[in-house]
Amino acid sequence: MPESIDYKTMKEGYKPTVYVIQEIAGTRIGRPKINILGASQYGEFKFLLPELSQIIFSPGPMIFKLRKLLKNFTKEDFLLLTGDPALILIAGVIASENTNGKFKLLKWDKQERRYYPISINIYEKGELNEGKE
Repeated sequence: MPESIDYKTMKEGYKPTVYVIQEIAGTRIGRPKINILGASQYGEFKFLLPELSQIIFSPGPMIFKLRKLLKNFTKEDFLLLTGDPALILIAGVIASENTNGKFKLLKWDKQERRYYPISINIYEKGELNEGKE
């Protein structure tokens, strides 16, 4: 039995959201450096931050903005990890807080040239020495 009922995902025709953390470099001039259209099969895109966003000396305002933009993030949605690694980390932490540590992201496979969904549970328990003799 699920931990809670997510009425948003019970709606007929519900399609998850793919939260693109940062616009792709080159978007503003009309020549994005990478093509993310393959990720659209997992949901509707929602772009969180412009391509030139950065955290310099004061992360507070950016954290506040990301909290607001990710407030509706659910376990059914996906993160597309684009842009500044610091922003990716913060978005992941916020998404995790919203979903009790369970969230999904899309991982690009260079060899297969496609995105794969990865389910994360940061509170998953396992042996620390798992796989060691």
